[in-house]
Amino acid sequence: MTASVRRPREGCPMTAPLRVLLADDQTLLRATFRLLIDSCADMEVVDEAADGGEAVALARLHRPDVVVMDIRMPGTDGLAATAAICGDPKLAATRVLVLTTFQTDEHVARALRNGASGFLGKDVSADGLLDGIRTVAAGDALLSPAATRSLIARFLTTPDPAAGPVPPVDLAALTAREREVMALAAEGKSDAEIAGELFVSPLTVRTHVQRAKTKLGARDRAQLVVLAYRSGLVRPPY
Repeated sequence: MTASVRRPREGCPMTAPLRVLLADDQTLLRATFRLLIDSCADMEVVDEAADGGEAVALARLHRPDVVVMDIRMPGTDGLAATAAICGDPKLAATRVLVLTTFQTDEHVARALRNGASGFLGKDVSADGLLDGIRTVAAGDALLSPAATRSLIARFLTTPDPAAGPVPPVDLAALTAREREVMALAAEGKSDAEIAGELFVSPLTVRTHVQRAKTKLGARDRAQLVVLAYRSGLVRPPY
């Protein structure tokens, strides 16, 4: 059999490829995602998992940049797998992008609590999926527009009965500006929007976000959002 040649997909930058692990119990969907991702020069699928337990094992084996994770799978589901992957110090550089059929499901917020970097609906476009993988790989949060800020805020501030005690979040190490930027980021504002509101450059905003993440031990921007709500820095808009 002649080996297939991976060709750069139009619009894909020529960079070191992002290594992606697919976790979904639907074989056809995994095959579709693999074809799409492998057609792009800046990313490649390193393996596929049919359930959460296999996803955790393969993540530890390959240490991918991004795991594209379905929530509802037999056996160990995507929520438990996300918690295991994001809680493993050896996988600190691995990001989890959750795919869900129901974007207003409370499982979305539980996934964020468990360490997911963001989520997309399964009706996402091809470009939307590829851009989403790049976004979470870069350490940015990805929250689907279909999930309202108030819904996310409500679930993030409501104790999860399936989780253990949540340690208090101490923001004392942050400067006043870092807290301000963190709060605006938690409200769903982009770097450009925050920059316009504070009359600074987007680069300055990214610097403040990075410093806040470092000081609070947040793995990415999504976790910074979770910490903003847990600490009371940002409250639900009702």
